Amino acid sequence: MNTCPTDPVTLLMAVLLVLLRFAILGGIIFLIHFFLTLPMRRAERGLLFMDIVETGLKQGKRVEETIVSASSSGEHALGARFHLLAAWLEKGLSLADALAKVPRLLPAQVVAMLRAGQRIGDVGKVLPACRQLLQDAISQTRGAMNYMIVLAFALTPLNVLISLMLFIYIVPRLDETYVGLLASGGGTTPMLWELVRDNFGFLIAAQVCVFVGLLFAAVIYIAGPYAVSALRAVFGSLPDKIAWQVPWKRKRMQRTFSAMLSVLLDAGVPEAEAVQLAADCTANAMVRNCAGKVAEAIRSGVKLTEAVRVLDDTGEFRWRIANATHAHGGFLDALRGWHEALDAKAFQLEQATAHVVTSALVLGNGLLVGIIVAAVFSGLIAIINLGAQW
Repeated sequence: MNTCPTDPVTLLMAVLLVLLRFAILGGIIFLIHFFLTLPMRRAERGLLFMDIVETGLKQGKRVEETIVSASSSGEHALGARFHLLAAWLEKGLSLADALAKVPRLLPAQVVAMLRAGQRIGDVGKVLPACRQLLQDAISQTRGAMNYMIVLAFALTPLNVLISLMLFIYIVPRLDETYVGLLASGGGTTPMLWELVRDNFGFLIAAQVCVFVGLLFAAVIYIAGPYAVSALRAVFGSLPDKIAWQVPWKRKRMQRTFSAMLSVLLDAGVPEAEAVQLAADCTANAMVRNCAGKVAEAIRSGVKLTEAVRVLDDTGEFRWRIANATHAHGGFLDALRGWHEALDAKAFQLEQATAHVVTSALVLGNGLLVGIIVAAVFSGLIAIINLGAQW
């Protein structure tokens, strides 16, 4: 038995090729992980910022002093934007002005909350609301990763690829076989096969549209505030109007608005100003517009409990504000239970919608596969029946 010696150069090239493939695969996996966890890392940096501020306040330090002191440690985990914020504070800027110079450090809602905290002279009172909003982002990130990995990066692209392969290579040859065999024997092609064959391009187009929609949602999710800013620059207030119509986003905006309004009213801020500051904390143009109308009504002499009618479709907020005005513990304590209920309802709606969408896509893909399989077997059954007649 003769054996051909392996060329060392060829063997080396083969090994390098295998290593290159593993490197490319590892790079793709790393990039997917990097982008999917980007929103979570943004939220975690925000929570770290809150921890630093809260620690400084407990030690009796000013917020600006705490941030500058933390930056002087040179800790890389704080991020470049945190050190840039500290640099602006060292130049004498206030916290609100310095945050305006570093707009990507914290979400716009958190920046507005901190500004409201400075307005009442106690940033510590708004930190719980800031933490709640950042925890929302982490919760949404963990939930979205489970669905996005399966749908946007596995199930839907694979279905589109398989359908394209079927349309280009399999369907034309099967059609030639069915038409040739059945026509020679005096039979006709089944109606289901003709329906699938004639509309296969439409089925692929529908799958591509679903995939593009999911990919667009993934980009919006990953880009976060960058995407929202870009959409607002192109479409104006339309993204805010859409966000206001999404049930769970609306519940969370109502919770944020009510919580910040409670803090501001308990601190003695005038009602008209408190309403507008609380609306800024939602970073939503729809809420700001409604809050402007409420503030105008209050300045014209209308009571707060009546003026908030603009922001309340069901009347529940107006009723709870009216009860809170008679409570002894202040607005925040009186409305705390409602805020928790809004948060729980938002989470429930978000999870229910995610499950429905995921289940619908999986069932739709299964139905599509079932129709294609049934069409293929209908042609085979027609050929078998025709052969049995001979």
